[in-house]
Amino acid sequence: MFTKILFATSATKESDHAARVAFNIAGSYDAHLDIFHVPGVPSRGYSQVVVDVKTKERVDVDDDYLEWVKDEIRTYYAKYLENGLRYDITVAIGFPAREILRQAKDTEPDLILLGGSTGDEEEAVYKKSMAGTTLQKIARSAKCPVLVVNRPAASFWGGLSNITFGTDFSKASDKAFEFAMKVAKNLDCELNVFHALDITSGATGEMLSQDEIEQKIREALRMIRGRYESRLKELKHYSMDVWEGIPFIEIVKYARDIHSDLIVMAHHSKKTEKADAILGSNVEQVIVRAGCPVISVNR
Repeated sequence: MFTKILFATSATKESDHAARVAFNIAGSYDAHLDIFHVPGVPSRGYSQVVVDVKTKERVDVDDDYLEWVKDEIRTYYAKYLENGLRYDITVAIGFPAREILRQAKDTEPDLILLGGSTGDEEEAVYKKSMAGTTLQKIARSAKCPVLVVNRPAASFWGGLSNITFGTDFSKASDKAFEFAMKVAKNLDCELNVFHALDITSGATGEMLSQDEIEQKIREALRMIRGRYESRLKELKHYSMDVWEGIPFIEIVKYARDIHSDLIVMAHHSKKTEKADAILGSNVEQVIVRAGCPVISVNR
């Protein structure tokens, strides 16, 4: 299912949760793992002076420095690398999103895997960099699924038995469904198709009545059956559910309640299908809050 994986890491404890998943997947599928690290951002333009992401010090970049960084990464992940894993360690200077996408273009991975943060708690990626720019750019432009592992509870892949697929009935969601089906069939696990009916007041400021909510739930269930059930019958176990509420909260609650091992979603909703659409807020919030890995599928 996976032959090449790009694992973008800070090579610090903040990436440990993602590392366990990355090495687990690579070992399970005998996949080649590209361990990719951006040690610093140029202090000005394309300057050879960078601010090291670990030490926060300004460093002159040369071949010796890059080799030293590779050795540090090799040492940090030594316990994973001693098991005959096929891997490369690549280091690049620049802005993380741009460099990760450039590496993905060069190596054409089946999966990009990202951790939840690249620094100390107040500089956590999802609070600043990742949620604001890096993850948005990668999820928007990547030509393969993007797996994000944010929390310790989400740090293991393998023995998957239960997948939640969140749909908004968009074309992007159809692509995400194809990927979710592929995983479910490959790993022989249950696939739960879920739609969260948004009952927030929105632009009109009007709340739906309970009768309207229940009618929309019935309509959404009919849409799920019409759109997905014929394919779902290829699986041994599946379910279809609709809950009402704030979408990202309901998706997280649903996945937690049914003990999902993985959440699969499209990276943006049907309202933001333009090429410059940013990561949908629902996906972003699910990534931050979910207790299991979340895969964002772009195309």
